[in-house]
Amino acid sequence: MEKQPEKTTIVLFSGDLDKAIAAFIIANGAAAYDHEVTIFHTFWGLNLLRKDEHVPVEKNGLEKMFGKMMPRGPEKFGLSRMNFAGIGPKMIKHVMGKHQVLSLPQLIEMAQEQGVNLIACTMTMDLLGLKKEELIDGLDYAGVAAYLAEASDANVNLFI
Repeated sequence: MEKQPEKTTIVLFSGDLDKAIAAFIIANGAAAYDHEVTIFHTFWGLNLLRKDEHVPVEKNGLEKMFGKMMPRGPEKFGLSRMNFAGIGPKMIKHVMGKHQVLSLPQLIEMAQEQGVNLIACTMTMDLLGLKKEELIDGLDYAGVAAYLAEASDANVNLFI
């Protein structure tokens, strides 16, 4: 009988650079060990999947306000600690480069290349007024039931 692959799921709730980097390092590591990996992006973690450039889509006033207030893509995330008005992220990115650690955009790309399933939470998209056109390519779109189906038989479940 063939052994079932191990599964890892991550709920990425945070909009902090350091936490997103950790989530994607773990996801890529698990994928390298042949785990089936799912990252369920919800609330502030959903902003990681936003395209860097403005995408013209129809929105109501509140949705437009959310869109302007939230970071657009991984390059705009701040640190959970020591943000220092944007200097902290620059410092950590410099140190990461010096130690040859992949940047967050590179970690996301690697995850997609390794087949990590990146899911955008549709309920949160509706709440925050995010449209599919505003998010990067290669995503799945689903609600909490899809995440729970993945998590129910996973060996590792993380909330970041």
